Amino acid sequence: MPVDAHGHERSYLSGFLGFFDKTLTLAELEIRKLRHDPTELLTRAVQPLLWLLVFGEVFTKLRVIPTGNLPYLDYITPGILAQSVLFIAIFYGIATVWERDLGIVHKFLVSPTPRLALVLGKALSAGVRAITQAAIIYVLAVAIGVDLRFDVVSITGVVIFVFLGAAVFSTLSLIIACLVRTRERFMGIGQVLTMPLFFASNAIYPVALMPSWLQYIAQGNPLTYQVDALRGLMLPGFVTTYPILLNLGVLVLVLMVLALIAARLYPRLAR
Repeated sequence: MPVDAHGHERSYLSGFLGFFDKTLTLAELEIRKLRHDPTELLTRAVQPLLWLLVFGEVFTKLRVIPTGNLPYLDYITPGILAQSVLFIAIFYGIATVWERDLGIVHKFLVSPTPRLALVLGKALSAGVRAITQAAIIYVLAVAIGVDLRFDVVSITGVVIFVFLGAAVFSTLSLIIACLVRTRERFMGIGQVLTMPLFFASNAIYPVALMPSWLQYIAQGNPLTYQVDALRGLMLPGFVTTYPILLNLGVLVLVLMVLALIAARLYPRLAR
């Protein structure tokens, strides 16, 4: 009996390690694409730069959005970081549509790689792209005088929440890619989703300023929890609306649910 138990343990361990290795391999394939086109990182920096320099600076002077003793430019910086992560991740699935048209998805599906590993591999690569975007926004924020925390715990926390946010929205993007047949329809749905997700969150104004019906929507929006955590980690003295662990738990739970749905739908891409 003990031999069987040890055998089962070795089998479970080898299965987990194999799953983990395949996930990392797929993530590495996706990240390699970024190395071939590093200019994408620079073009991604244009939008947050405009939000910080134009929207942030103007509303800081107008003082129309109450943020306590915190300058509005500081308040909006974590929200713009989360917005950038959202915009990168929500269109991530279009690459999967291209892969389907090129026949790459078919090759993945006939391989012994678990569908969940395919999904998580793409989520990991989206997280890496988002972290590079976070580095760019940190540089921009420091350049315009935003007061940020730079201790190891805060930076580590920011990396975790940026990574999780990218994984959540890239997995949602993959689900959309599994349900639509054309790139044009995917782009249309992606554009429809980004603005409601962004504005129905606390990215650019507190949830308390919203009408009551919109507050309920914001509380069910994963972006709200990501932004809340990023503010607590990035801004000195900022008190989060929700505990950091609650923010973490919500994002992990949403990621798990979306990943399981995406893994279930993934074979539809080949049809």
